[in-house]
Amino acid sequence: MSTIIYPSPIFGPVQSRRLGISLGINLLPRDGKVCSFDCIYCECGFNEDHRPTLPLPSREEVATALEHKLQLMAEDGQMPDVLTFAGNGEPTCHPHFAEIIDDTIRLRDQYCPKAKVSVLSNSTMIHRQAVHDALMRVDNNILKLDTVDADFINKVDHPNGTYDVEAIIERMKAFNGHLIIQTMFLKGPDIDNTTDDYVTPWLDAVKDIAPEQVMIYTIDRETPDQSLRKASREELDAIRDRVIAAGIPCTASY
Repeated sequence: MSTIIYPSPIFGPVQSRRLGISLGINLLPRDGKVCSFDCIYCECGFNEDHRPTLPLPSREEVATALEHKLQLMAEDGQMPDVLTFAGNGEPTCHPHFAEIIDDTIRLRDQYCPKAKVSVLSNSTMIHRQAVHDALMRVDNNILKLDTVDADFINKVDHPNGTYDVEAIIERMKAFNGHLIIQTMFLKGPDIDNTTDDYVTPWLDAVKDIAPEQVMIYTIDRETPDQSLRKASREELDAIRDRVIAAGIPCTASY
């Protein structure tokens, strides 16, 4: 089984399917995975297979490494389209996430003011006021909502601890539209969230949240559960078109 454990605290730049030339910011250890989910489709593998031995990078380490990388990119004449918080797990778990966001915005303004600051989050920490406020300051607040079905979430996303999807939806609504919903559509022996039974209630929740955009996607790399299959282009296009018909911009990545 092939998995990806990203360097820390900076990796890339990489070409993102959804965001363009992305310079990654990884707030997790470089030798393992730390996440409040344990998704069966995660390219970083299962949590238990990649327990880190190193600590989280400090706020100072992140800022120093980011500034150094941006200086090098400026010298090469290729600046990123986006600075993306992602990597080996959930970035908002870092105890100094909010302060690191402030440092990143400052460095972005200094070196690449046209770049967007993006955060890819599974939404599990948005009940924390400091996390909420920090996400309100970024350009792309990208929050996961794979479904509104609790059984599917437990089977596919494997939350560590309590996960109340209704509470997550209410907290998403508290962003007052300043968020992008990201949803993975996939299939397996006993899972398939591309069907109307899943899509219709998910779309109802999306309309209630009223995000600025929706990003839907499917498997792109090898998954730790190798029985999983991609959603088809036709299925993703049909879901995308339903979101657009509801008046919400939506992109599909295959």
